[in-house]
Amino acid sequence: MDAVIRGKGALTIPAEVRRAVHLEEGDLVEVEIVEEGILLRPRKVIDATQAWFWTRAWQDSIRRSVEQVEAGEGERFESGEEFLAALEE
Repeated sequence: MDAVIRGKGALTIPAEVRRAVHLEEGDLVEVEIVEEGILLRPRKVIDATQAWFWTRAWQDSIRRSVEQVEAGEGERFESGEEFLAALEE
């Protein structure tokens, strides 16, 4: 897959590649010179107030929760009151 360097060094990354790595306009891309040539690496910036969500521990917890739901484990509550009543038991 080819790309063309334009004025001021601008490079258009093919749409297929952008979609595959979830790049959007304004995203940062790290550029590194490696033995084989140039390596482009997407850099997603996370708002500091949301960084906790992306920690390994939190993501592992989310993954386990999804697995439990898919396995039919856990309870379902139709209202907040029903949930609170179950907690009080």
